[in-house]
Amino acid sequence: MNSTFDSRPASPSGQSPVTVIECPRDAWQGLADLIPTAEKVEYLARLLSLGFRHLDAVSFVSPQHVPQMADSEQVMAGVNALASASSSGAPPEIIGIVVNEKGLTRALATPGVTTIGYPYSISAYFRRANANMSRPESRALVEKIRAATKTAGRDMVVYISMAFGNPYDEPWGPEIVEDTLVWLKDVGVPTVSLADTVGTASPDDVAALYRSVKGVVAGVELGVHLHSRPEAASEKILAAYEAGCRRFDGALTGLGGCPFASDYLVGNIPTEAILTTLAARGVSTGIDTRSLAIACALTGTMREKYSQAGEETEAPEPPAQTSKPN
Repeated sequence: MNSTFDSRPASPSGQSPVTVIECPRDAWQGLADLIPTAEKVEYLARLLSLGFRHLDAVSFVSPQHVPQMADSEQVMAGVNALASASSSGAPPEIIGIVVNEKGLTRALATPGVTTIGYPYSISAYFRRANANMSRPESRALVEKIRAATKTAGRDMVVYISMAFGNPYDEPWGPEIVEDTLVWLKDVGVPTVSLADTVGTASPDDVAALYRSVKGVVAGVELGVHLHSRPEAASEKILAAYEAGCRRFDGALTGLGGCPFASDYLVGNIPTEAILTTLAARGVSTGIDTRSLAIACALTGTMREKYSQAGEETEAPEPPAQTSKPN
């Protein structure tokens, strides 16, 4: 009998359920070659059938800046067609990332996208380089997205980019993150993820920030979107978990880089590291070991076929717009 990674506590220890968000969208943007739409659809459908119920699957951004995601509407149409023919029970969470009002309009018009995600940077330098927006403009957009998602009956998640510091010698501190969280809570954003955009946070940094700010967002689901060198991933996961985090973003096999890190070995936290690390604490996410092995193999095949870009990427220079979230 397969051991399982069940989202309910595996032991009578009073542990809270954990949500793991698989991020193929983030992973695919790290691939050098374009993946055909049909292969994306098949891959996402397989993940859903294997028990992955929370997918950061698509983004609605300029195809000039992120050509890998130019077919997001077509991908979702294919996934919806397969899901309607085979699935039962509650629908999965499908996150679509937007960076402007045009993207929001596209996302809301796309069936199957249950959650709208927006990367909000607390670094002025990075915000201008990544989205060409001022702080008031970005905050106004968050408020528009929240109003629109409420009207449309969609969920919303905000990723606080540069939550653990920035490489630009700009002011940073837990109080800045806390101020942002208080504002997001007041706006009514139900889910927030703290993003280590450049992958420099140590396990101690992760734990310290999470503990420092979690008390100001009672009622808001607070997660982490971390980057790491492979050998440090488990320590960061445990640091966040022990600090109280119960929502983790990951990418199978660690696919997808951290384009703003100075170390090319820094990338997405491998989902399998999240599951196995938490399983050692008696907590898991409803994915059995056989399903995880199949998902890793599928991802490995895609990674090999479409070649992950391995070059180091320097931090962006403003005001060029990259539309690269998280």
